[in-house]
Amino acid sequence: MAAPVSLEKVRNIGISAHIDSGKTTLSERILFYTKRIHAIHEVKGKDQVGATMDFMDLEREKGITIQSAATFCMWKDYNINLIDTPGHVDFTIEVERSLRVLDGAVLVLCSVAGVQSQSITVDRQMKRYKVPRICFINKMDRAGANPFRGMQMLRDKLSHNAHMITYPIGAEDQFKGVVDLVTMRAFYFDGDNGENIREEAIPADILENCKKAREELIAAVGEFDEEVGMMYLEGQDPSVPQLRGAIRKATLSLNFTPVMMGSAYKNKGVQLLLDAVTYYLPNPTERENIALDQNNNEEKIVLKSDPSAPLVALAFKLDEGRYGQLTYMRIYSGTVRKGDVIFNAVNDRKVKVPRLVQMHADEMNDIEEAKAGDIIAMFGVDCASGDTFTDGKVKYTMTSMFVPNAVISLAIAPKDKSGQANFSKALNKFTKEDPTFRVHRDEESAQTIISGMGELHLEIYCERIKREYNCECVVGKPQVAFRETITQSAKFNYTHKKQSGGKGQFGRVAGLLEPLPADAAVNYEFVDDIVGGVIPRNFIPACDKGFQEAVKEGRLIGFPIVGVRVTINDGAYHDVDSDELSFRTAAIMGFREAYEKAGAVVLEPMMKLETSAPEEFQGSVMGQINQRRGMIVNSGTNEGYCIIEAEVPLTEMFGYSTDLRSATQGKGEFTMEFLKYSPVPRNVQEEMVKKHQERKAKEQK
Repeated sequence: MAAPVSLEKVRNIGISAHIDSGKTTLSERILFYTKRIHAIHEVKGKDQVGATMDFMDLEREKGITIQSAATFCMWKDYNINLIDTPGHVDFTIEVERSLRVLDGAVLVLCSVAGVQSQSITVDRQMKRYKVPRICFINKMDRAGANPFRGMQMLRDKLSHNAHMITYPIGAEDQFKGVVDLVTMRAFYFDGDNGENIREEAIPADILENCKKAREELIAAVGEFDEEVGMMYLEGQDPSVPQLRGAIRKATLSLNFTPVMMGSAYKNKGVQLLLDAVTYYLPNPTERENIALDQNNNEEKIVLKSDPSAPLVALAFKLDEGRYGQLTYMRIYSGTVRKGDVIFNAVNDRKVKVPRLVQMHADEMNDIEEAKAGDIIAMFGVDCASGDTFTDGKVKYTMTSMFVPNAVISLAIAPKDKSGQANFSKALNKFTKEDPTFRVHRDEESAQTIISGMGELHLEIYCERIKREYNCECVVGKPQVAFRETITQSAKFNYTHKKQSGGKGQFGRVAGLLEPLPADAAVNYEFVDDIVGGVIPRNFIPACDKGFQEAVKEGRLIGFPIVGVRVTINDGAYHDVDSDELSFRTAAIMGFREAYEKAGAVVLEPMMKLETSAPEEFQGSVMGQINQRRGMIVNSGTNEGYCIIEAEVPLTEMFGYSTDLRSATQGKGEFTMEFLKYSPVPRNVQEEMVKKHQERKAKEQK
């Protein structure tokens, strides 16, 4: 258990990057230097133990991080809570929820590849949650390492005001150490694991470059700190504490990114990064955390990181373990002790805290209390991801994290009937843990459908059902989440009349169906333009309900309809025969009537694809993308590799990894993330509509 320290000496940081940039390797080194572990284990290769933070069997087999893992360590007299996050786009929710509760982050770049597609996504997430960051350019020992290009890409691709605070001594196999531009001293890392730090004068051959880089750094941070700015203009040299203070101020403003470099694998530069975390990243009191007061019309309240204030904590991650549900919490204000009664602000449920633990990957350390600024876990607290907890004195909720929409679905069923109970248990657990993993039952086909962020995402869950729940699954073909929309306006005027002896049904609705603008925040909008009471007010919600029901299933291929505005401006009713059902039915039929005339089109999810492969394969890689209806947006070369950016329909991307590997002798890599929805080509749409009609005809037989 870490010794209690003042809040000023607490750092909550995350390590985020593109896949394979070395995040977990870096986390492993941090744990070793802070004496949390006594031996270093690697992510891949012959190491039987595997990296501490990749504790799932699947993570160790595949050599990737699937779940974010939390730990804590002491560096000098600072308490650092650390979260290692996945780099693969399919597990983006893990990064999203981690950045939601962290105060600062380390953005890791590979010194050869620089800013890659997933680095851009992670950067967007950091900006969304206003997280200050330090950039660490890793893998300086690799052939083709060039941190200067990496820094330039930070400026060009991510629009960062990036400046070096350390300078490399050599590169590739000649990478020896780094120069700290603040103290102007050279640091070398000796010993088997780089634990012995040697400090020397700067080598003469790079002294001029270091002076120039330091001057650029002072000029850049001088814009955030008046005192240092004046000293720069007057040609004076700021002292080390002055310069550190200015870099800190600049970093916390979110308009400056300090850049460091090193090689986690070769144990060089990690201790200086830890120092920089304590110098330049914020403590919990320096971040503005907003809560919404539910008793006062959701008024925004700025929470103070004060242990004596009322308790406010956010459950940001759930993990179903051997001993029940483990709920990861970030405490924003107040103190919570073992045995306390806390309230879930979402559903007002009372919960007693049976056990408090601090996590070190999958190990638990019991603690008696946790205070504002801490990241801890609780046992036996049943809740959903994103729920807020208080001590009952206030009714505040924190804003939850952003959850992207699923883009791919699979039909799944247990192989044996006997596995049904475990199968349901597994799906129940995974949907609770991961908001991007969704399950629903398709009433028409009576199948269980799982949806997620990509092929790998769903493949991992199928594998986990088999391993953790001992339940073999049968998986159907992947299904893409298509949508339908309209391209032009159309009028409707529909009368629903039914006379069957006794009370009949009557309702007439008329109005306009039109497409919403492309940048609209909603997928469906209802406008009530009824005047003069031609439809009584109490029937208007029934019309809205009817339209909402109609957009659930499109007439072309049976997928939901998006991007429509329905305006009703006329109608008629009958004193006796009109009721809610009549108007709901009229609305559904009126919508369908207009939909036929509104130029309906099928939309498909378009993915942003980034493929890299050795240059000699450029032609065949581009050919493959074109065959898959892809549109190449950009291509370039980097250290003998061609990098191709394209927009490709998700439908065409199944099996791409196998094709790419076979075309590039196993050397090609790609990343893919959802970009937008766009209309499918006319011939493809006709084919889809035809298939849908045939399927419906079969079902009716």
